Amino acid sequence: MLDIHWLKTFVTLAEHKHFGKTAIALHMTQPNVSLHLKQLEQATKVKLIERNPFHLTQAGVRLLESSQRTLQELQVCQADLNALNDLDKGVITIAASDIISRTLLIEAFKLFREQYSGIDIALLNTTSSQASELVKNAEADLGFVISQKQTQPLHFVELQQIKWAALGDGFERDTEQGKELTLILLGHDTRTRDLIDSALPKLNLSNYRVMEVGSVDAQIDWAEAGFGVAIVPEIALSTQRHLTSMVTPLPDFPTTDLGYIVRQNQILSKATKQLLHWVSDGISLLQKNE
Repeated sequence: MLDIHWLKTFVTLAEHKHFGKTAIALHMTQPNVSLHLKQLEQATKVKLIERNPFHLTQAGVRLLESSQRTLQELQVCQADLNALNDLDKGVITIAASDIISRTLLIEAFKLFREQYSGIDIALLNTTSSQASELVKNAEADLGFVISQKQTQPLHFVELQQIKWAALGDGFERDTEQGKELTLILLGHDTRTRDLIDSALPKLNLSNYRVMEVGSVDAQIDWAEAGFGVAIVPEIALSTQRHLTSMVTPLPDFPTTDLGYIVRQNQILSKATKQLLHWVSDGISLLQKNE
């Protein structure tokens, strides 16, 4: 019988290709990493790695494929078992970008903390692509994403449509006069960036250049400093109380969807369902106040 701890050590070792780094990643000692590998090789009766230089044997490659699937299935199963237990203590892990968490989740988190004081929320600041991977691997219970396609093994639930705006003085004037225009774009969220790149021709700009920055907040800061125009989701501006630059709605810019993702057939705890209900209520309230 193969011990699950041996398999986890082996998979991590295959990822890091270094015994010391594997020990750090698993909070183990290096001798224990070596011991787990030795025990695994004794149990399987085959050599799994070559050390100099480090590489997996053919048997090691085969075991790695099965081990990764096994560990992922066990993690998914454990997540579903935790949901079925409906415990009043534990952790709900949520993956979302900074702008989504600030605009949509804060009020819902407040209500959640009041009703479920024994359950902590772990918030992972991610891109939409990263959130998808975390949910797929059961490393996050929920992912809030922009422009998520309906693909296996994830299920996407739309919460609202995202409209876009240009933030920056002189956007319309520069467009009309054909001046060189700096568009400050979201740099690290590849899903959003792909959408913006394909949609830019719809703005009918005669001349422009692109300046990449790291986040929506950075886009807003650069635009406010007068360096150019930021193309941002309108919801990103809803929490900004002291903007001095002109905001120009972009009705011809393609809308996209904002929503949450879970695994196909994922079991959600009562607490998680209640959190989603509060998030949905908060979005409805924001839309009424627009």
